[in-house]
Amino acid sequence: MNAIAYDSGAVLGRHLQRIRHAPGVVILTQAMPINMLLFFGYVFGSALAMPGEQYRAYLVPGLLAATAAGGIMTGMFQASQDVQRGVMDRFLTLPMSRVAVPLGQTAADLLTTAAGMVPLLLVGLAVGWRIEGGVLGALGALGLLLLFRFAANWVGTYLGLLIRNEEAAGQLGATTFILPLLSNAYIPAEGLPGWLRVVAEWNPISALAAAVRDLCGNAAPAADAAWPVAHPVAGSLLWSLLLLALFVPLAVRRYARSDA
Repeated sequence: MNAIAYDSGAVLGRHLQRIRHAPGVVILTQAMPINMLLFFGYVFGSALAMPGEQYRAYLVPGLLAATAAGGIMTGMFQASQDVQRGVMDRFLTLPMSRVAVPLGQTAADLLTTAAGMVPLLLVGLAVGWRIEGGVLGALGALGLLLLFRFAANWVGTYLGLLIRNEEAAGQLGATTFILPLLSNAYIPAEGLPGWLRVVAEWNPISALAAAVRDLCGNAAPAADAAWPVAHPVAGSLLWSLLLLALFVPLAVRRYARSDA
């Protein structure tokens, strides 16, 4: 266990150094939610039934949930880049735990995401979003967001190890932006057509966004929604744990076979 922690810490440090020397991807992914908040909040907000400030308060938790789901894209790109450039091959020649490399990568992403959410939170507060649910609720929401980001990054890591090409991973990763659009992150799912509402409410991002709104005191979950959205905190936890249980062993196994 100590060896896993030491090896994972070394890989984590390596990823943090890489981000420090090439911060472009991180800056882009963290700046995009702020741009979307300003654009959606002031342009689309005026076209919706709810007032602009109320919509911005609704939108901020959705963008936080979308940021957490963005771990799929970053995990996919970083893992495929390391495979294509031979970094994974060098790691495989070292006497280190096979779980340490993907764990170190996902842990580094978790730290950078936690820091990267701060500007979005500050801009959200500036445009009218408020935390009405108290400190404990806010901490619970942050914990759920980071847990889901951690799980999403394991999904992306597995896909990146599977694709093994950073250009293909970048193209596929760009398509993940559609996932928040098929959720309640940007607009309430209650107004969607029947079949599309079902898809949106069973989207894990919807449960996470609803949980953040609920814990921050911004909006209560709809009583007639699908179970993950009607019980968003439990739904978010279950989705995150399910993704971790499925993709952690898949990613570790795929990394161990990446020299094949």
